[in-house]
Amino acid sequence: MTEDAAGPDEGLTVGRAAALVGVSVRTLHHWDEIGLVRPGDRTWAGYRVYSGEDVARLHRVLVYRELGFPLAQIGRILDDPDVDAAAHLRRQRSEIVERIAQLQRMVGAVDRMLDASRTGMRLTPEEQVAIFGDDWRPEWVGDAEERWGDSAQWAQYAQRAAALDPADWERVADETAAFEAALAAARRSGVEPGSSEANALAERHRALMGTYFECTHSMQVCMGRMFTEDPGFAAHFDALAPGLARWWRDVLFANAAANGVDPLTAVWE
Repeated sequence: MTEDAAGPDEGLTVGRAAALVGVSVRTLHHWDEIGLVRPGDRTWAGYRVYSGEDVARLHRVLVYRELGFPLAQIGRILDDPDVDAAAHLRRQRSEIVERIAQLQRMVGAVDRMLDASRTGMRLTPEEQVAIFGDDWRPEWVGDAEERWGDSAQWAQYAQRAAALDPADWERVADETAAFEAALAAARRSGVEPGSSEANALAERHRALMGTYFECTHSMQVCMGRMFTEDPGFAAHFDALAPGLARWWRDVLFANAAANGVDPLTAVWE
């Protein structure tokens, strides 16, 4: 039995605990190393696993971290037997209420920006087809807004795209076409995911996405999944070169791993 295959009654492995509470495996390893949350149980095979109490402590750590407490201070709060838990809860509640008010103000600002710029695509449907080619469908912009319109990245896109004129969009279209041609050429020439050439393509893609929003390696992993799981994206890439969608996903996964992101647990952040 491997470390990730603990039985249902043996506690949670680090991978399962990370997925449950929404952090990376690397984060849990770090918290273990500094003594903040250490898995206290072991499987029959000797692997360390998180008990129910350990998971409850993880959740408490996340609450304090979300409120801005340094990890060292969180450890002292959780381990001090003289701490007034009720007083801390009241303080947490007060700070959460203030955080909610702050987030509501941010949401209002984003809503106003979205109302002003909507999709950010200020081109007419005819201009979009002329710039992006006959395969372009203007309704894709609305589909994208419906899919991602609630994200912070869409707000960034709307703000940045609204500042682009037709000449800017032509430049973006040319850069995208050149990049996709480079992807297809790399696939055909046998470039291996994880190689320096493949990683350079992944970073070039991240810079290209920067036209619209700040793109992290974790976000690229999510895109890589979408490129193979969404039939439309898969068909688009595979039309450029056979097997390109899966190869491109593997390239993004390998580059993310080289930059400290676990592709198995990466989320849109």
